[in-house]
Amino acid sequence: MIYPDGKRYLSLDSVLKREFGKKTVKVPLNAGLGCPNRDGSKGIGGCIFCSGRCSGEFAGNPCESLYSQFEAVKALYLKKWGETNYIAYLQAGSNTYSDPEALSEIYESCLKLPAVGLSIATRADCITPQSADLLYGISKRTYLTVELGLQSSSDITAGIINRGHTFGEFLTGYGLLFERGIRVCVHIINGLPGETRRDMLKTAGDVARLNPYEIKIHLLHIIKGTAAERMYLDGRLAPMDKNEYTATVCDQLELLPPSTAIGRLTGDGDRKTLIAPMWSTDKKTVLNSISKELSARESFQGKYYSK
Repeated sequence: MIYPDGKRYLSLDSVLKREFGKKTVKVPLNAGLGCPNRDGSKGIGGCIFCSGRCSGEFAGNPCESLYSQFEAVKALYLKKWGETNYIAYLQAGSNTYSDPEALSEIYESCLKLPAVGLSIATRADCITPQSADLLYGISKRTYLTVELGLQSSSDITAGIINRGHTFGEFLTGYGLLFERGIRVCVHIINGLPGETRRDMLKTAGDVARLNPYEIKIHLLHIIKGTAAERMYLDGRLAPMDKNEYTATVCDQLELLPPSTAIGRLTGDGDRKTLIAPMWSTDKKTVLNSISKELSARESFQGKYYSK
């Protein structure tokens, strides 16, 4: 199966072009919100892969207004892509982790930006009935997607990476959004410590059964200053090689629903702080290797998907 843009998977880029009529990109923002896995509510230190910027390396400075952050990134995107549509992307931190009044103020600021939509990154254990109702109201006013980090459906792995919640808790948060008809993007990570390809495929299969609007598949980046770096230096964590990662991603794509948009097939590591694997910095080559592998298999997203 070949999708309209010539790929063997349903790229988010093609979905957004169909929705808005031209290229649409996400503008990463930082609202300065924290995380329950850092402040002691769930844990201390965060997940082993999370940087001091709460995985918002490319988001703006929280000391600046969301408008200023948006305009700064927009200027860079204009040079790269020319005139496009924009989606405001609250990327850094857990962006449903505050009281409803504070969250409402942040979301209202985003709705005033010159953007066609809003994407909100958070944790499933930070979704409550109250925040879900607030998000439902926002979804009626703009093109809203809520991004939930799962990383792995294995509770054993969740313990190793200090995730701070179980798969059952993830399902509860996901369900609160799904039952309200809110678009959900699920993040998963390949290469987590102790996981085999079978574990990674199980996570993809578990996500497939949820039939999410979007999925982002990440490679575990070992970032300077994180717990993952210490595990790597101690010999307790070995990064995936490119061939292994390519084959695993293709296996996962075959399991996913053909209607789920693929928002990412690898991550963007900051070259200034990335320790390993360095092959991941050549994103174009990684994406090409995935496309070539799917073509060699005569395969495509959803080949083995079963409702």
